[in-house]
Amino acid sequence: MTHATHEVTNQVPPLEGHDVSADPALLEALHRGGAGWAEPELRELGALAGSPRMQALGRQANAHPPVLHTHDRYGHRVDEVEFHPAWHELMTTAVAHGLHASPWRDDRPGAHVARAAKFLVWSQAEAGHGCPISMTYAAVPALRTTPALAERFEPLLASREYDFGLRAPEGKRGLIAGMSMTEKQGGSDVRANTTRAVPAGDHHVITGHKWFTSAPMSDLFLTLAQAPGGLSCFLLPRVLPDGTRNALFFQRLKDKLGNRSNASAEVEYDGAVGWLVGEEGRGVRTIIEMVNSTRLDCVLGSASGMRLGVTQAAHHAAHRRAFGSYLVDQPAMRNVLADLAVESEAATTVALWLAGNRSRLGLAVTKYWVCKRGPAHAAEALECLGGNGYVEDSGMPRLFRESPLMSIWEGSGNVAALDALRAMAREPEAVAEFLAELDAARGADRRLDAAVDAIGDELADPADLEVRARRLVERMALALQGSLLVRYGNPAVADAFCASRLSGDWGVAFGTLPRGVDFAAIVERGSPKL
Repeated sequence: MTHATHEVTNQVPPLEGHDVSADPALLEALHRGGAGWAEPELRELGALAGSPRMQALGRQANAHPPVLHTHDRYGHRVDEVEFHPAWHELMTTAVAHGLHASPWRDDRPGAHVARAAKFLVWSQAEAGHGCPISMTYAAVPALRTTPALAERFEPLLASREYDFGLRAPEGKRGLIAGMSMTEKQGGSDVRANTTRAVPAGDHHVITGHKWFTSAPMSDLFLTLAQAPGGLSCFLLPRVLPDGTRNALFFQRLKDKLGNRSNASAEVEYDGAVGWLVGEEGRGVRTIIEMVNSTRLDCVLGSASGMRLGVTQAAHHAAHRRAFGSYLVDQPAMRNVLADLAVESEAATTVALWLAGNRSRLGLAVTKYWVCKRGPAHAAEALECLGGNGYVEDSGMPRLFRESPLMSIWEGSGNVAALDALRAMAREPEAVAEFLAELDAARGADRRLDAAVDAIGDELADPADLEVRARRLVERMALALQGSLLVRYGNPAVADAFCASRLSGDWGVAFGTLPRGVDFAAIVERGSPKL
């Protein structure tokens, strides 16, 4: 017997079976970056990311996080991390579509823009496995400082075959790279590292304890250690060329807030074999390009999370009724959705621009700001679903837990802001290039012009720069986003951005855009295309 109390009404259908890549801001940026040739593959990946199967795999990979096995049943040391099959299928797809190091060996115009667009789309299926994908991408420019190592390993790092398992690197069909930089006494201050590297013929013997090693089951790791000539960069394989295990011992996996599908470990090197990358004593300089690549992926990861949050919130509002009408038709909710969509479009636009332009200063200020906006954006998107958004089944708690990582990885807020100041001090030409980029939109919007003028005034005042670091970097990041949106973006989005973010006609919370904004046009661009 069916009772009226058992009828399910006014519940929102699952957001699945849609093309995640059907994102106007993303597709426009793809073509603008000279990568229009990649749209068919991007669409294929977008349909896959929106499929029920891939969404299920994303849930499974997080519900069954990796497990560390330090010893086998007989007491032998094995130091292996076991992953759920869902993880391996997600990794297989990411590698097959070239989200890792493939662009470095692709001479087509816009190859890195195409890769960035695919990374942004695919991360909406599951974000955690983007960590080893990103580090593999970032390893190549560091290895190229040592041509012999690049020649040896780059083709395998760029291979589109995911070949999981502990075997000698050169006997595999494809490789994944990890990173092991920070130590408990240093953190972001990598020069405080105490890991030692002693020369031993054609390699170094490395001893020390790393506090965070990302993706510990990778094939190769880039690490920092103190050599006789100073802090240096080294490449360590998990398995040595003769098939024996390198002396890398996993102490524990970190119990993290989010990013649960991905393993992060404490690792002890007890006489491990490592090959010098770059010049001895110039380890930080060697890894700087790697850091820039992973910082780009932090921006892409945040932009991906924002787009996912907007589409989930807009989908819910389009199907949920309250107080006599659909939520999306209620002015207060339209304001929230439009504000979230503006933030998302600004992040996507600048992220794809950075993928093609590699502006050192632009990346530094954007990494600070876009990644800092991620958690607030995720919290507001979750709130659009009300109590349903607070429940794990909605997927929004996973999005929220993942969101702070991008602001922490590769330097949290102060590190990122101060790095931008250092870049300006060391490379005055970078400041000129950055300001020229902002001035390219001069005259198109008076609010943007005023914001750019204010930045010029701030840069001309050298007093208390570190005290003002966050405010200055924030303004620079917003002006860059505004300049790009005014020149290339949707007029309604650009107008709302300039009115709120640049002209100050905006409250503290999302949903406080001023009257006169074209809410309907902005929400439509932010809604999923089913």
